[in-house]
Amino acid sequence: MTLLIEQLINGLQLGTMLFLMASGLTLIFGVMGLINLAHGSFYMVGAYATALVSATTGSFLVGLAAGIAVAAAVGALVELIVIRRLYHRPHLDQVLATFALILIFSEGTRWLFGSSPLWLNPPAALSGSVTLPGGLRYPIYRLVIIAVGIAVAVGMYLLISRTRLGMRIRAGESDREMIGALGVNIARLYTLVFAMGAALAGLAGAMVGALQSVQVGMGEPVLILAFVVIVIGGIGSIKGALYGAILVGVVDTLGRIFLPAFFRHFMSPSEAAGVGSAIAAMLIYVLMAVILAFKPKGLFAAHD
Repeated sequence: MTLLIEQLINGLQLGTMLFLMASGLTLIFGVMGLINLAHGSFYMVGAYATALVSATTGSFLVGLAAGIAVAAAVGALVELIVIRRLYHRPHLDQVLATFALILIFSEGTRWLFGSSPLWLNPPAALSGSVTLPGGLRYPIYRLVIIAVGIAVAVGMYLLISRTRLGMRIRAGESDREMIGALGVNIARLYTLVFAMGAALAGLAGAMVGALQSVQVGMGEPVLILAFVVIVIGGIGSIKGALYGAILVGVVDTLGRIFLPAFFRHFMSPSEAAGVGSAIAAMLIYVLMAVILAFKPKGLFAAHD
């Protein structure tokens, strides 16, 4: 039972991190209709900026703020230089252009910082563990990641539903031409939304960088999971991104821990580990297929 509770919390932590990635991705697609494969690059940019500034200043919080700001600034610059020319192009052109951005960011980062990973340590105050109900010891920093994800989810809800900017974002999702005719600067709105999405990805990269190494290409595996999340939750839906992220995080984490143990009842330990790990890797895609079979637009389709 203790192991189950611990892995459920781990799954929730993975889910909140995926929400930070997926919310920006689904926001960009919902407002702009843009398929952005380069979203994982902003995750990497945020992690690198945080690691470098933290090492220079000795402060993780200063590094975190710098990582978010740099990711947002790079996102705005990319939107102005590249993405703005893709809005009225076919989705295939968008995929090819943003895939090229992945290569540019990856090779540029390798050229600037080398192939060796950087290491980012969380603040000393968050490096210990706490005792949860039931006697379970759990790292404080992972709980902070969960809290940050929840806070961002609440903030996104309030922004989208209670502010003038949120009203324009919702209107942009529904009828871009109409809000343009009403005097809203569409180009500025798109740049702002894209920078917000990049900042959220940078925040995710900065937070996770303290759990893993900061290295070239670290954003691509997370990007794949983020696309699964928004397909399950419903493209363009922030609520769907939250539910989908938690669902994917919990299912992926529990599958990787418990499936190999389950197959040990029928196979040798080495075979069970191989089969269990292979099935666990496919589990979220099976989940996505099952959900789409019953809900073709995802759990919370944005325009239902």
